[in-house]
Amino acid sequence: MLAQRMMWIVWPAFLVAGVLEVVVFAMFDPQDMQWFGQPVEMSRQGIYTLSFFAFWIITGGSSALTTLLSMSPFETNRCPMVPTERPDGCPKQESCCEQPV
Repeated sequence: MLAQRMMWIVWPAFLVAGVLEVVVFAMFDPQDMQWFGQPVEMSRQGIYTLSFFAFWIITGGSSALTTLLSMSPFETNRCPMVPTERPDGCPKQESCCEQPV
């Protein structure tokens, strides 16, 4: 299930990063870019690469947040421990359901 969720995050982020790359650099020339008033001393290909990964990380964060918010309450509140190892006060502990004799 974790691999499936990772693909829900990474694949759409990859596609949107590619689209953003095309849109941004269709309007801006990397050689005209400046960083703190100084021209960027990188090749065009280097700027394309770094910006693609920056776009991918940003859109990946957006996809991860969407995946997190789409989880059901059961998935969010589920206790990962087996019932006998759960601490006191944890719901569905086996000892809480036994009737005194």
